Amino acid sequence: MTCINRRDLGLLILRVGTGAVLAAHGSQKLAGWFGGGGIEGTTAGMEAMGFHPPKYSAVAAGLGEAGGGVLLALGLATPAAGAAAAGTMAGAVAVHAPAGFFAMGGGYEYPAFLGFTAAAIGLTGAGRYSLDHVTNHVLDRPWTLALAFAGSALGAAAVVGRRAKGQVEAAAEEE
Repeated sequence: MTCINRRDLGLLILRVGTGAVLAAHGSQKLAGWFGGGGIEGTTAGMEAMGFHPPKYSAVAAGLGEAGGGVLLALGLATPAAGAAAAGTMAGAVAVHAPAGFFAMGGGYEYPAFLGFTAAAIGLTGAGRYSLDHVTNHVLDRPWTLALAFAGSALGAAAVVGRRAKGQVEAAAEEE
């Protein structure tokens, strides 16, 4: 008889909790669930926040959160799931950064925490109680880890950089 592994049980709880929060936020953006704006509302929000093209940004953010969240909760393709969620949260951090750190004042504390948590799970792996374990880690290999995090970092840098450039150009036009 095997004993329940505390580390794997802890990873399961962390994965499911983080994944559920991310999936709920993503479903607000994609489907308008839980009081969200759906694609139309999220597109308008993305445009107001300076993301271009706004509809693509809305879909990407929703998929990064919802898709990454569901995969994290299941423990499937964990490196890609963690990287996708972390990259998406980098965009959210960029939006909230001007308000400082604490969420109470509109700061980036919350998206940063979700991003760091998703990245840590992606790097650590899903543990024994996961679909990655059931599938013999076919989607959780060292090369998938490196590829997922490199791709996510490049994508996040491009999106955040494009937004920042657009904000500078918009400010210059107003002067």
